[in-house]
Amino acid sequence: MNKYIERIYNGIWKENPIFVQMLGLCPTLAVTTSAINGLGMGLSTTAVLVAANILIAALRKIIPDGVRLPAEIVVVASFVTIVDMLMEGFVPSLYSSLGLYIPLIVVNCIILGRAEAYAMKNGPILSAFDGIGMGLGFTIALVLIGSFREILGAGTIFGVTVTPASYQPISIFILAPGAFFVLAGLTALQNKLKAPSATNGSAKKKGKKSACSGDCLSCAGHVEESKEEK
Repeated sequence: MNKYIERIYNGIWKENPIFVQMLGLCPTLAVTTSAINGLGMGLSTTAVLVAANILIAALRKIIPDGVRLPAEIVVVASFVTIVDMLMEGFVPSLYSSLGLYIPLIVVNCIILGRAEAYAMKNGPILSAFDGIGMGLGFTIALVLIGSFREILGAGTIFGVTVTPASYQPISIFILAPGAFFVLAGLTALQNKLKAPSATNGSAKKKGKKSACSGDCLSCAGHVEESKEEK
């Protein structure tokens, strides 16, 4: 597989930040009251992620190790400010719906994690594709969660009614507990299908350390063995 396509595939499927790595759950649970909110937050995060990855990768040999993290935060914050202003100017209704969560993209662990783990070690083009893959994976996850919540909680998707007139919306799904119910349901389905997940041990089976394998007892045992060896 082409290495650029592989980065996109990994972000969407094998290393999906929500369903596999379980990162960025705060905005995921907070803003996905509707599919359009999930799409807006996902695309905003993707834009920041791609731009930040490119710039950080381009400056990786210039940034001193001692100020690496502060420099990454400054880069990310600059792009978040641009996205925040553009959204306020061109899509004010979506901007109002997302509210404080747009500025909070600065501290999204997905963005800082990719900057530190990938962009600081690879070139700008490859880092851009990594950002696209992770951003699309994040966006797809948010749209899926938002769609389920909107359909069950309001009987609509992207504002269009899709349920029969006799359907009684389950309002809890557009409230805070609904986010946990839907995420739990999708994660259970993922585990049932044995898709890559941080909660079904697939990372351990493949010998990967990119996510928790779900086997805490083995992790604890490994730590104890390491201490004894020392």
